[in-house]
Amino acid sequence: MHIKTVRCHKNLSILISDEGHGIAEEDLKKVGSPFFTTKVNGTGLGMMVSQQIIKNHQGVIDISSKVGHGTTVTITLPVVSGA
Repeated sequence: MHIKTVRCHKNLSILISDEGHGIAEEDLKKVGSPFFTTKVNGTGLGMMVSQQIIKNHQGVIDISSKVGHGTTVTITLPVVSGA
């Protein structure tokens, strides 16, 4: 796993990448949907809650993936000065 931060103007992006199996395109479209999971005992709520928290902080989350090559999750949040 690799973690990288990039600051661009008034935003900070956190990129989290792996070199795992990747996510199939049809599943990638469903990530973050309530109750969608590929895990046997999963609830399908983790990404949905994470997306809502990021949105509540005026941020965005983007997931890119290629089967056989891995996945990158990018979280972009505004930088608040003086906090």
